[in-house]
Amino acid sequence: MHKTTCVTMTASIERVEMTAPFRITGYTFTHNEMLVVRLECEGKVGVGEALGVYYHQDTPATMLKQVEALRPIIEGGVSRQQLLTLLPPGGARNAVDSALWDLQAKLQGKPVWELAGLQPPKPLLTTLTVSAEDPEVMATRARAYTEARAIKLKLTDDDRNAERVRAVRAACPDAWIMVDANQGFTPDTFRALLPALVESRVAVVEQPFPVGQEAWLDGLDSPIPLAADESVQDHRDLPKLVGRVKIINIKLDKCGGLTEGLILADKARELGFELMVGNMGGTSWSMGPAFVVGALCNVVDLDGPLFLKSDRSPAVSYQDGRISCPDAVWGGPAGVGP
Repeated sequence: MHKTTCVTMTASIERVEMTAPFRITGYTFTHNEMLVVRLECEGKVGVGEALGVYYHQDTPATMLKQVEALRPIIEGGVSRQQLLTLLPPGGARNAVDSALWDLQAKLQGKPVWELAGLQPPKPLLTTLTVSAEDPEVMATRARAYTEARAIKLKLTDDDRNAERVRAVRAACPDAWIMVDANQGFTPDTFRALLPALVESRVAVVEQPFPVGQEAWLDGLDSPIPLAADESVQDHRDLPKLVGRVKIINIKLDKCGGLTEGLILADKARELGFELMVGNMGGTSWSMGPAFVVGALCNVVDLDGPLFLKSDRSPAVSYQDGRISCPDAVWGGPAGVGP
């Protein structure tokens, strides 16, 4: 981004309640708390939102401190490339990076996808997520996604995962299904579960094992493609996954923004990985920059706003199992910003 010295930054923490508790291995979420960064220049406002990385204790409060510590540099005019050296991967960098992209789009009169050298966006098929519950509850929730074409099941570290997968497959016989262990399996529990996954036509297994146990993937011989999420924070983590997984899940809160997300995507493809884009939750302002990455991905998981009691206006839309993010939501050239 071209440097400018007229930037005024506002950074704050916002909270949105979830419609219902959301459960994964080891965690239950009842609300989203986000760092929101607004950068104003020449009457235009760029906005960025980030939730951080909960398993790294990367919270909105710690992120706010990181951003405020850089206020003089940010307001003095910072480029996205400089930001890569000033902040580590994580939510703080994502929020500022997203706001810089959005501000540049407004100042230059070009949408972010054009600034990034990408093709005009199209609606993206997205998974809709079912949190880890009793099997019958998960089946009911999956069935309620009447327009869903793709479903992501959160599994956990107990002995009912086979029941969960079979129940959802029976409820949604035609849906594309992936499962996410959130590091909850061991090699033994994964092998025990594998027949049920194959029987239920599961297409992808995401992050089966804990971070640091990537060697467990060696010789696993899974007939279902594996995806890495927590094991890959940014592009520096890619080498350890070569030959171990097929898909890399890019989350902007993890890698620290769209700028690094595009670098990660390029380097992952060079190494032969397929791409997935995910989210840590958040409103449409979190989905906007991730939607840009989604155009490069084989798997898209951008359903965060569906679990919130309120969203931004304008907002992303969901129709026929696809997410659309008009330029007016985030990253567009028009208006003075939110």
